[in-house]
Amino acid sequence: MNARSGELLQRLVAQIDGVVVGKRAQVEDCVACLLAGGHLLIEDLPGVGKTTLAHALAVSLGLRFARVQFTADLLPSDLLGVGVYERSREAFVFHPGPVFTQVLLADEINRAGPRTQSALLEAMEEQQVSIEGQTRALPSPFFVIATQNPSDQLGTFALPESQLDRFLMCITLGYPDRASERALLAGEDRRGAIARLEPVMGPEALLAAQQSVLGVHASDALLDYLQALIAATRDGRWFAQGLSPRAGIAWLRAARARALLQGRDYVAPDDLQAMAVPVLAHRLQVPGDSGRGRAAQVRALVEAVALP
Repeated sequence: MNARSGELLQRLVAQIDGVVVGKRAQVEDCVACLLAGGHLLIEDLPGVGKTTLAHALAVSLGLRFARVQFTADLLPSDLLGVGVYERSREAFVFHPGPVFTQVLLADEINRAGPRTQSALLEAMEEQQVSIEGQTRALPSPFFVIATQNPSDQLGTFALPESQLDRFLMCITLGYPDRASERALLAGEDRRGAIARLEPVMGPEALLAAQQSVLGVHASDALLDYLQALIAATRDGRWFAQGLSPRAGIAWLRAARARALLQGRDYVAPDDLQAMAVPVLAHRLQVPGDSGRGRAAQVRALVEAVALP
């Protein structure tokens, strides 16, 4: 990656951070997830800025944006599209659904039924959808930001572990600190702030940056460290089940993206450590735990494994 691309990425993060006030770390995680070619899950309460983050990201990259409110009666065809018979053509004409966009906000995904959830997750994994016997490619780039409410809220359908694994990262935004909330209260409406944004980099530059992630170097010593961390998740001390090989590959890909975002062409142990909670916490189960202690357990594991 050249210096120009690195400057554009920093400008991208700074611009989004100016709209989603006080959440710089979460903005960087979101951009790193996109650079790594993954999809993002945000678990949080309504009203903390999830939609603002997704919309600001799309505008800042010059990408098409769509938002779908997931509800219990949302059908797969409402998301993917459907063929409609047109008498004038004497044929069925496909009407694409909102999934045919570049940045899709799947809001409150755990309020939809399992069939609709599966339809979205298949699209995320395959970058294409199969409708009425025909395969249709999705746009490129294609990035899903899904949000879900806490599982203890009424009317939610929890995502199975196998489907959670399809999200590269899972983050929370949380409440803003006092100074950031004051800036939100005293400043302009977030919709107005987004309307004033200009694209920092276009789709072509983003695709080039995603390609650059693949070239970020991971040394043998770094891979030794990663394998030691993965092995620790499998020894039964920390988690009910350890990481799969696919999860380990995802962790390294996220670390490469973070290194690129930090302006480096190599992965450092700090990158693996910084990406540990966003990449791992939603994939691992703590024995006898409801899920609230996963992040703390991941941090404890990382601290316990020594650098090789």
